Amino acid sequence: MTQQAMSKDSKADNIKHRTQNLKLSLMFKNYFKIAWRNLWKNKIFSAINILGLSAGLACCIIIFLFIQHELSYDKFNIQAKNIYRLTSVMRSTNGEGELAVTPAAWAPLMKKDFPEIKEYTRLLKDEKVLIGEPGQQHFYEQQMLYADSTFFNVFLVALEQGDVRTHSNYNNASFLVTGSYPEFGDIRSLTVGSGRFYNWDDEREGRRVAFLGTDAAKQLFTEGRNPVGENVYLNGIPYLVIGVMAKKKQDSSYDGWDVNKVFVPFSAMRRDLPDKPPGTARTFDQLLVTPKSVQQHEACKHQVRAALARMHGYDPTDKEACPIWDTVQEAKAFTTMTDGMKYFLGAVGLVTLFLGGIGVMNVMMVAVRERTREIGVRKALGAPAHSILRQFFIEAMIIAITSGGVGLGVGYGICALVNLLPMPDFFAGLVATWKTGLLACLMLGTIAVFSAMVPARRAASVDPIEALRFEAGG
Repeated sequence: MTQQAMSKDSKADNIKHRTQNLKLSLMFKNYFKIAWRNLWKNKIFSAINILGLSAGLACCIIIFLFIQHELSYDKFNIQAKNIYRLTSVMRSTNGEGELAVTPAAWAPLMKKDFPEIKEYTRLLKDEKVLIGEPGQQHFYEQQMLYADSTFFNVFLVALEQGDVRTHSNYNNASFLVTGSYPEFGDIRSLTVGSGRFYNWDDEREGRRVAFLGTDAAKQLFTEGRNPVGENVYLNGIPYLVIGVMAKKKQDSSYDGWDVNKVFVPFSAMRRDLPDKPPGTARTFDQLLVTPKSVQQHEACKHQVRAALARMHGYDPTDKEACPIWDTVQEAKAFTTMTDGMKYFLGAVGLVTLFLGGIGVMNVMMVAVRERTREIGVRKALGAPAHSILRQFFIEAMIIAITSGGVGLGVGYGICALVNLLPMPDFFAGLVATWKTGLLACLMLGTIAVFSAMVPARRAASVDPIEALRFEAGG
């Protein structure tokens, strides 16, 4: 074969390939054009399909976001799995209701009668309490809780120095005083609102400086007065206020709310406010350790236990000798529990979309019946079965895609409107992420494909002779 003949064959193949691509492009363009005309012609059933799937997708997105928020709270207490709240059922002529209120005598009686109950504590809330000593300035404390002395046996909250008498030149109060190293501010996310947090120079020299929580600063100093540069007195010892914490919203804690604390250097607290017996000059309340990464937290725990075991002469494998509250492990256990709820409630959203897909399939089946004569004419003119199948499949996919777009718009629009409302603490709103939208679209696409295949196959299998005899509505 000569080179000239090979060149001619190559050109012929290129022309054939271009012709096939052109035909394919024109064919799909024609499919979409016919699909759009039919959907526009049958506006009612198209609107029913689009609105049905859009509503399903919007509901699915909102359900996912609601679940995400409901499962986002933090069970910080170590004994959370073993703490139960007793409720009572009130019955009346109007029905019955469950209240988280019980008679005060129930708790000691139940502990006496049921050996399974290890401990109890009772709480009584008072909206406003007047606090102060005779002859001194008085103030109101909001949202006061009275509790049994067993409270700290149920809720493992570590006390530091809660009996320190605290006052300024303007007011007095009783706050938890925390002595720590400077890194504590980063670990506890103590953001500086004004002034500064104490540093290593303050720690090394044992300076009497204090960093106040926002509510502590408001309590000790009159409104409008800047606490920075003023003195606070801890058990009568003057400490210079060098900073005030920025407002912090906090829904969990192992030793109290940071906004109600006074923070001082560890060396100053050990000198001025030492531990009471049986504590010694070498004891402290808490040791906080932050691993370099989440993946290294197990190795970090092992190293901490090994180091403390060498210092105090115990077996490093004895976890009872050195209990560690592993927040990473707690978070993983909590995630395992919440994932089960996510999958269950997420299935509710999936079922909603599935019902929308069934609606599309049913309406498209009606469309196939109404257009039977059209199908018969096209087949009589030589249209193959796969051409009819593609036509109805594309029409169903157009409905699904349009519904998906409208549904995403409605769902994200509702989220945006909710986020414009005043938000309660610890509720960031309905934060719509791209992952949520992508997941909803993938589910919608899968359901749309299956719901489109059934009517499309039925349309492709119509006998042209019977189709030409068919009368719409007959």
